[in-house]
Amino acid sequence: QVQLVESGGGLVQAGGSLSLSCATSGRTFSTYTMGWFRQAPGKEREFVASITWSGTILNYGGSVKGRFTISRNNANNTVYLLMNSLNVEDTAVYYCAAAKVPFRGATIVTDFGSWGRGTQVFVSS
Repeated sequence: QVQLVESGGGLVQAGGSLSLSCATSGRTFSTYTMGWFRQAPGKEREFVASITWSGTILNYGGSVKGRFTISRNNANNTVYLLMNSLNVEDTAVYYCAAAKVPFRGATIVTDFGSWGRGTQVFVSS
């Protein structure tokens, strides 16, 4: 069983930047696609970004493309999300997730089998 722990959330002004981290343990991190999702109050969980096991393929949700960057460090079992040009619509709980199946891409909720507890990001106007 894999454990995922997000950190780095907080309060930021619109136009600012924030960096999230997700530390993992309990499974061979380097063989699984990792992803970030977010969920705002009253809304469904939304895909933010994913990165394949080797870091060669990156995918982004349409609303964050060009502003957010996902990366990973397989040496320390951590995935990151750098968020630039934040706006109030980015306010949400951000979740880290690990794919269910090794060596397979993943971009939708059902592709992922393990989730962190989330970290709150609040963007003020």
